[in-house]
Formats: sequence, C-alpha cells, structure tokens
Amino acid sequence: MLNKELKTDIIKIIIFTISLIFMFIYIKPLWLFLKSIITLVLPFIIGLVIAFVLNVLVNKIEYKLFNKCSISPKAKHNLSIVIALALVLSFLTFMFILIVPEIKNTTNIFIDNIPKYQENVTEILDKVGINEGIRESIISKTKEFTDKITTYINTHSDKLLENVLGIATSVVMSVVNLIIAIIFAIYLLVEKNNLIRQTNKVLNAYLPEKKVLEIKKIASLSNRTFANFISGQVLEAAIFGVMCLIGMLLLRLPYAGTISILIGFTALIPIFGAFIGTAVGAFLIFMISPLKSLIFIIYILILQQIEGNIIYPKVMGKSVNLPAIWVLVAVTIGASISGIIGMLIAVPISSVLYSILATNVNTRLEIKNSRQKPKKVVK
Repeated sequence: MLNKELKTDIIKIIIFTISLIFMFIYIKPLWLFLKSIITLVLPFIIGLVIAFVLNVLVNKIEYKLFNKCSISPKAKHNLSIVIALALVLSFLTFMFILIVPEIKNTTNIFIDNIPKYQENVTEILDKVGINEGIRESIISKTKEFTDKITTYINTHSDKLLENVLGIATSVVMSVVNLIIAIIFAIYLLVEKNNLIRQTNKVLNAYLPEKKVLEIKKIASLSNRTFANFISGQVLEAAIFGVMCLIGMLLLRLPYAGTISILIGFTALIPIFGAFIGTAVGAFLIFMISPLKSLIFIIYILILQQIEGNIIYPKVMGKSVNLPAIWVLVAVTIGASISGIIGMLIAVPISSVLYSILATNVNTRLEIKNSRQKPKKVVK
C-alpha cells in the first residue's frame, strides 16, 4: 500500500502534467485571454508602478527635507508628494523643451541642405564613373517609385483613413490610460498609510498568523527589491549620460548636452533604451555631419560595452540579481503588451518575482536538506 505522502505527491504530479498539456494545447487562446485581462487592468498596474517609483523619491524628500521639521507626519508626507511630482513634471517638461526644438531645427537644416546633398551625390557618382545615362535611369526609377506610392495612397484613401483613425484612437486610449494611472498613483501615495493599515486588518481577519507573516515578508522583499532597482537604474542612467557628455565634448560632436541628457533618460529603459537615444542622437548629428554621426555611433557602442560589463554590475550590485536572459524576456513581453511603458515596468516587476521565487526556492531547499541529514546516534 502507498503511504499518504506518496499518494499526495502522485496526485500533484498528475494534476501538474494535465495542466501542462492543457496549456500547450490551448496556449494561444490562453495568451489572448491573459493579454486582454492585463490590458484591462493595465492602467492600475502602471499606476501601482508609478506610485512605487515616486514613493522612493517621496521617502528621500521626506527624510532629507522634513525629518527635523515640527509639522505633522501627514503634512510632511503630502508636501513630499507635491515636491516629488513637481520635480518629475519639471524634468519631463525640460526634456520636451530641450529635444523637440532641436529636432525641428535639424530637420530644417536637412531640408535646406538637400540641394547640397544632391550635388555631393552627383560628384560621388562622377568620381565612381557612373555616366549620365545611368544617373537618369536612377532618377527615373525613383520618380516611378514615388508615383506608385502616390497612386496607392489615392486609390486606398479609405483604408488609409481607417489606419490613421486607428492610430489616433490608440494614442487617445494610451493617453487616457496614462491619466488614469497617474491619478491612481497619486491616490495610492496620499492614502499609503491608511491602505497599509486596512490591508493588515483584512489579512489578520481572514488568514492565520503564519500566512500573514509570509505575506508581509514577501511585501517587504518586493518593496526593497523595487526600491533598489529604481535607485540603481536612475544612478546608472545618470552615470551613462555624464560619460556620454564627456566623450562628446572631447570628440567635439554637436548637440553634446541635448543628446547626453536624452541618452541618459532613455537608458532608464533596460536593453533597448540606449539604442533609442543613440538613434535619435545619430539622426540629429547626421543632419550636421554624416561622418560625425558615424563617430558618435562608434563611441556609444564602445561606451555601452563599458557600461554593460563594468558600471551596471557595480552600481546594481546584488540587490537586483536578475539574469540578463530574463531581462530580455521581460522587456520583450512588456513591449508586446504595452510598448515603451511596458518595457519600463516589466523589468522591476520581473525582478520582484525573481527575488520572491529565489528566496522561496532557497528556503525550501534548506528545509529539505535539514530533513535529509542523518541523525547522530548517541552512544
């Protein structure tokens, strides 16, 4: 006869196997269902993440500025929230004012220099030995391609309008979701202490003390991991931006300040962030000098190797020990669900889940090993 523990293990294995087979068979519908659920609650997930991020800043402001002030704790907390929101809003406004005019100016420079670019291309073709007949053929093919695009747009104007409306609707929905998320985040920050107290009451009312302690331990681990990740990521992005500025000044590249701030800001997005900033920076410099744009790209690629292999591990340390493969998976899934916002929030959430799982696995292994140790025989 099988003992009770062995029967339980067999039942668990059977249930797990059936669940795994079911997931493989219906993986596409399950993924679509999960994605629809995530999309539905996404504004609140984003709001929760924004609240976590701002909470790190709020706590620092509250501790540094109002620690010795003789005002009520609630007033300290609310003033810290206002200052944190003002700082973030000021930084985003500064970024917008700094970047957008530069892109507009460089675009105007590019348009003004188009005749010069055409002359340069003609000179290069002449030096290579391409005769006038081939040049006319290239121009003819280009015109033919342009005419085809124009014809397609004219004949498919209805579909084009539908696509434009679809994009506009998507943008509006994204803005609405972001507004909801920000309002929800502010509410969470303002009512943080009340929400913690109410949550503790609910947990103590419905769960045994052991489970409550486990949940509190997980919540504390999550908060610590998330705070460490945010602090480390911001510091790492700032270092990367400063190194970019120093290198660009030494290489005498244009728009050094603007591009360095942009790259530092986009570096907050793991893996792909620096590439986004590099692409915009290379475009800005290309309008002035294609050669300097190439020098800039080579410099950033070298800087990324230094940053990825030396700076990032030192800054982040062991506080968020998420392997690179899972960072890539998290960013990819986050981008597929909600674009850039998804990329921003996917890694810290994955870091928290990874830390919880790693802690749980280590605890279980310790318990298992302690049970398997042979007992000493007392003579």
